[in-house]
Amino acid sequence: MNMVDEADVNIAQKAWGDGIVAIASAHHSDGDYVDIARNHVETLYAYDIGTVLFKPTLAAVEQFRPNFESALSYFVASNNACPEDKGFAIKGWTNVRFENSDIILRDDSAIAMGNYFFTTPEGDEVKVEYTFGYIVDSSGNLRINLHHSSMPATN
Repeated sequence: MNMVDEADVNIAQKAWGDGIVAIASAHHSDGDYVDIARNHVETLYAYDIGTVLFKPTLAAVEQFRPNFESALSYFVASNNACPEDKGFAIKGWTNVRFENSDIILRDDSAIAMGNYFFTTPEGDEVKVEYTFGYIVDSSGNLRINLHHSSMPATN
């Protein structure tokens, strides 16, 4: 087994950010954004492997998303799994970039914490705090099994 390294985490983060932008772009152009979101959750999260701890940024009523359908609902609000959802990934984001505070690497897992920045259609950036945990799947790819994000505290 290969050791997980920082490059693996960077690849997984880029794939996650690119997926959010792809969902937003497809929604904007009347494409099949739900199918893109379904693929995003299926390939980047570990719901088919085991427990996933997911606390989305803008979830207040159903704060935790323990299964695939509730995660999909958060991103595109297409299945009414969580009625509070408005579709985070369909807000028109044009870019996502990660700034890791630090990364903890293990043989077959990693945890990253920091800020990620979502670029609005107007070019402004929205800063969100995150912690992502990753495990290695049977194909050797990192899959998210922990995702907690929140808005930065204000004074």
